[in-house]
Amino acid sequence: MHIHTMDRWRHPHEFALHDRSAEKKVLWVVVMTVATMVLEIVTGMLFGSMALLADGWHMGTHAAALGITAVAYYYARTYARDRRFTFGTGKVGVLGGFTSAVVLAVVALLMALESVQRLLAPEPIRFNEALMVAAIGLGINLASALLLQSHHHDGHEEDADNDHGHHRHHHDHNMRSAYLHVLADAVTSLLAIVALTAGKFWNWVWLDAMMGIVGAVIISKWAWGLLQDTAKILLDRDFDSQVVERIHQLIESDADNRIADLHLWKIGAHQLAAIISLVTHFPNPPEHYKQLLAPIHDLVHITVEVIHCDTEPCIPLKRRS
Repeated sequence: MHIHTMDRWRHPHEFALHDRSAEKKVLWVVVMTVATMVLEIVTGMLFGSMALLADGWHMGTHAAALGITAVAYYYARTYARDRRFTFGTGKVGVLGGFTSAVVLAVVALLMALESVQRLLAPEPIRFNEALMVAAIGLGINLASALLLQSHHHDGHEEDADNDHGHHRHHHDHNMRSAYLHVLADAVTSLLAIVALTAGKFWNWVWLDAMMGIVGAVIISKWAWGLLQDTAKILLDRDFDSQVVERIHQLIESDADNRIADLHLWKIGAHQLAAIISLVTHFPNPPEHYKQLLAPIHDLVHITVEVIHCDTEPCIPLKRRS
């Protein structure tokens, strides 16, 4: 058999998220974030505001993290047909989300350390100028959040499983990480405004540093949640037990099939792959068992091993219509 004739039997392994619209939106957010970062760092140093300076450096690290998000989209799209990736590039976006979560955690740590240092050794602040720049930063953050919002919420839609009534959650972890970075930027900008306002009118200079600590705690919590979600997928630990039960039900309700071994894992944000070994007295072609699993829409790559049991059947052979 010639190699080229095998193409008709091969199936695609393109399980990545190819959302060019999301990719372009992330690039726009990167540009806006970098511009705001430069503005806040320069003015924060000139006006002596820790909250503003922390927000500026924070946005700088977020610009790098958002860059990771954009690169992940590009990489997954570019190498989607590369056969060196056994199950395609579906996990590239998850890896991008994990990396961004690590960046978020580092940002939170640096913010906390710098804020504690400023709390112990306060510095004079030019409140009016700092407030103006912080307001500009918040406006850009909110605009970025609105730009990404539709894709973020679309990724959390629930689709009913037609035959079983279960709900499936579709997560684009790459977009989720970008959205969280923008939200973190907005929170730190808002905290900076609160701190600067209190410092200007009530001379609560200490609140500037305290808000940096509060922001670090909030960002740490978001980072931890994203780390947990993406790490489980990267380590092939994250799957829905209801899907496992459904696979058993669909396979074992046909003839006298019994599943002897089952491996289920994610190969993308919401796509699943499965390797199933089943034992039966009445074997069918593997395609028959794949058709039994058709109601589970997230199962996009299935390998079936059929083991013929040669002992006495426990049920009579069903007549085929």
